[in-house]
Amino acid sequence: MSATVAGLRRKIDSANDLQSVVRAMKAQAAASIEQYDRSVAALGDYHRTVSLGLGVCIRHGDVAARPQDRRQREVMVIVFGSDQGLVGRFNDVVGDLAKTLIAPNASAAVVWAVGQRVRERLLNSPFSIEGQFDVPASVDAIAPLVGQILVAYEKLQAKGNPTELHLVYNQSAPAVAYHPVILQLLPLDDAWRARETAIAWPTSGLPELLVADATTLAAFIREYLFVSLFRACAESLASENASRLAAMQRADKNIDGLLEDLNASFHRLRQDEIDEELFDVVAGYEALRTNEGQS
Repeated sequence: MSATVAGLRRKIDSANDLQSVVRAMKAQAAASIEQYDRSVAALGDYHRTVSLGLGVCIRHGDVAARPQDRRQREVMVIVFGSDQGLVGRFNDVVGDLAKTLIAPNASAAVVWAVGQRVRERLLNSPFSIEGQFDVPASVDAIAPLVGQILVAYEKLQAKGNPTELHLVYNQSAPAVAYHPVILQLLPLDDAWRARETAIAWPTSGLPELLVADATTLAAFIREYLFVSLFRACAESLASENASRLAAMQRADKNIDGLLEDLNASFHRLRQDEIDEELFDVVAGYEALRTNEGQS
């Protein structure tokens, strides 16, 4: 009996230690979500400013090139994944969506993976993986990653073929922690131009371009690409931590249930042990009285 009680005590101690780890990971995931959400929110005003500038450039002339035949294009796809554990099917769902996007143009697709695990998820597909970027570990590491992506895109564009640019990543969702999305950044087609020119200027004084040429547009487009890539990466990291937080919340709840069962079993067995000891005492006392009466 005592061995069983001791075993339950060890299980309870182990469960308490595990719960401490789970709650620490919950706190870390929640803090990470907050920092990535803050960075996305902070980019909101900057993104609007860039969009306003692009709208001005477009309204001052037909500076955005018309899209060419899709068959002449190369398609660059950036797939954002996670290299951390406890995120469930995070890499699977974003990988499956990327395959769906790429399948119709597999021969023209240039795919870059952000993360080793999502890269492995994309292997054995009818397209090749051009390369891999490391997953940022903090907000400060996002900007260098964006710079690497832009360099890779510019090298591909320098070959002469017009290039589409798509991002595939997970975005936070209230009910399910995250869901995969596709964001097309390029080409700057009619739909894109219509969206940009539809943004109204916030004041009554309309702006004018001092240098209305391709250089000004190129500067705005680079900022547009930078802020869009940064936001997508930050949203991916926020959704990754949201998935981890949800997993830790489920684990914490399960450990609470396990501890409740273990403590109930421990107290029941401990009470049985006490009862047995009392019975032994009573039986010894009765035997002693019987021996005294006989003598």
